Amino acid sequence: MSRMANPLRTASLALLLSLGATSAFAQSPAAFIDDASAKGIADIEASRMAHQKTSSKEVKDYTIVVINDRTTANQHLAKIAKQLDLPVAPREEVLSKAKTMMPQVPEGEAFDAAYAASQVKATEEAIEQIQQQAQTSEVPELQAFAEETLPKLENHLQMARALQASR
Repeated sequence: MSRMANPLRTASLALLLSLGATSAFAQSPAAFIDDASAKGIADIEASRMAHQKTSSKEVKDYTIVVINDRTTANQHLAKIAKQLDLPVAPREEVLSKAKTMMPQVPEGEAFDAAYAASQVKATEEAIEQIQQQAQTSEVPELQAFAEETLPKLENHLQMARALQASR
């Protein structure tokens, strides 16, 4: 084999690995809706808990924005699933998955800081997931959902980072 064969083999392997990684991350529309809904519910519930536990006006204001925006997003996802007649997980299964995604936040003085840090991480993950779906989905409704939702999540991330910096 020539000098050319080895780099060609390496390039082919790299291409195959990158294609596999892309398809491994891409989710079917139904799987995306189930997973994004579960993450939304986890975010809503964590924010409800934070709203009750914090005495910070800044944290309370943030939680209201998150609860409202994520509730609207989940309602939109449910509507899309119904329009497309997608097989989605039963509500109990989504709720159960959401419970496993909720951050474990300590009580007391460290609560606000831990909540803010968990929100930064969760929001970064949500943005990444929705961006990936927007780039790979061939479903116009999901692309429109991503275009509508991403600016709100980016706002949440900016707010969460500001909360984290102030703690």
